[in-house]
Amino acid sequence: MRQPFALTLLMFATTLFSCTGADPAPTREEAAILYYEESQEDFPNPERGFYHYSQTTAGNYSPLSEYTLKSYRTSKTVSGATYDVVSTLVFRYFILDAFKSSPLSQDFIDKVNSDFTTARAAGVKLIPRFTYTVNATAGNCSEGFICPPYGDAPKGTVIEHINQLKPVFEANADIIACIQMGFIGTWGENYYTDYFGDASTNDQGKLLDQNWQDRIDVLKALLDAAPKDIMVQVRYPQIKQRLVYGIDAPASSPALTPDEAFTEEDKARIGYHNDCLLASSNDFGTYEDYGNSSSPRRNANTTLRNYFSEDSKYVVVGGETCSDGYSPQNDCEPAGKAEQELSEMHYTYLNTAYNNEVNNDWVTGGCMESIKRKLGYRLILREGTYSSQISRSEKLEVNLQLENIGYASPYNQRPVNLILRNISDATEHTLQFQTDIRHWFTGEVQVEQEFSVANIPSGEYELFLQLPDKYSSIANRPEYSIRLANENTWEETTGYNKLDHILTID
Repeated sequence: MRQPFALTLLMFATTLFSCTGADPAPTREEAAILYYEESQEDFPNPERGFYHYSQTTAGNYSPLSEYTLKSYRTSKTVSGATYDVVSTLVFRYFILDAFKSSPLSQDFIDKVNSDFTTARAAGVKLIPRFTYTVNATAGNCSEGFICPPYGDAPKGTVIEHINQLKPVFEANADIIACIQMGFIGTWGENYYTDYFGDASTNDQGKLLDQNWQDRIDVLKALLDAAPKDIMVQVRYPQIKQRLVYGIDAPASSPALTPDEAFTEEDKARIGYHNDCLLASSNDFGTYEDYGNSSSPRRNANTTLRNYFSEDSKYVVVGGETCSDGYSPQNDCEPAGKAEQELSEMHYTYLNTAYNNEVNNDWVTGGCMESIKRKLGYRLILREGTYSSQISRSEKLEVNLQLENIGYASPYNQRPVNLILRNISDATEHTLQFQTDIRHWFTGEVQVEQEFSVANIPSGEYELFLQLPDKYSSIANRPEYSIRLANENTWEETTGYNKLDHILTID
């Protein structure tokens, strides 16, 4: 049974006795063990959780509002929802309706840059997707609700636009959580398209070699345009396999290995957005083998699900629910498998506004609060062991026992800092742990290190854990620092997590 919050147990050095029977040598306080209480609160944390949706067209641009974005960090309910969320993520659709056959204008590029500036001021991050149309025109065709022409743009135009956007991505990398591939097809979902191979029953029903090559060219252009530390999400796992392993790559192609993960290689930078989570047995074609010139389209549900589950441990995964037709499977446990799916596929974010029929069922089924807390990472400090009194020639020893009860680890790199704040004059000193937070996977996490304090003045110091953004532009912004899921540890003004321990340096 755990002790009450921050109960300190002092461990003392071994007392040495002389062989003459003299009094024992003075003892020196060595370390303190503290236990911390878990919080059940749903609070905003960067780069995870339910996102708020937003869109604008190039032809009638509607800029983001700083006031509105700031309000998302407090509890909000969207239309049609029976739940509220706190959010640090905003999905932003940029609909390039005015540029299907021409370069992007400087005015449009300036407006996109301005949206990122607004997001930065508001303390949120964006998930951008660029597309040319979000409209489905019904008609006399096989699929009925959507018929060609769909209204997207040819590859040459797409590549030109991506190249034009590269400076935007570079200038605003600090505010980009991840980028969705987009560009191809209606909604940018890479399916109903006039130029990249229509895999629907409206046309050929599968993809040919040239269709795959054209899609690979777009994905590669976007990976090259995005800063190397930003992940790009694709709609279907097979497009990643075919970029990495070639157009003939089978659905059984291998997932990322631990050694390959979190590098700047393309393979490690491609994540997923599933826009029909739990919509059918294969999520409306998400886990489908779309064939090529020499092979047919076929079911690959089990194989691609296994691939997705393994690969997604190391990349960012998000999306939305899109239909309530797959009930009760998309409901809460035990009738459904909502949390099992979110956990096995390592989901970091979902759309708060769609599909509310599914999301509302999670409220009535009793799992919504758990889902809100567990999307992405949720880091709990369970126990800490710290030196209590040391000289400047000695090492400060710190051992943190944490647990990540979320569905995924943080997917973007960030420092893990130990902050020493002098009690007398509030001066601070930062010591950095040698750990990669992206490897703080679901389960127990141990962080242990010795630090030199030779350059720190003598005195009494409060200890804090800081998990700031890696970009200097926002590293000191509390909104972009990770908050631990513990009671009475968050210092809102700094974005520090209090360790409730005093270190004395002689």
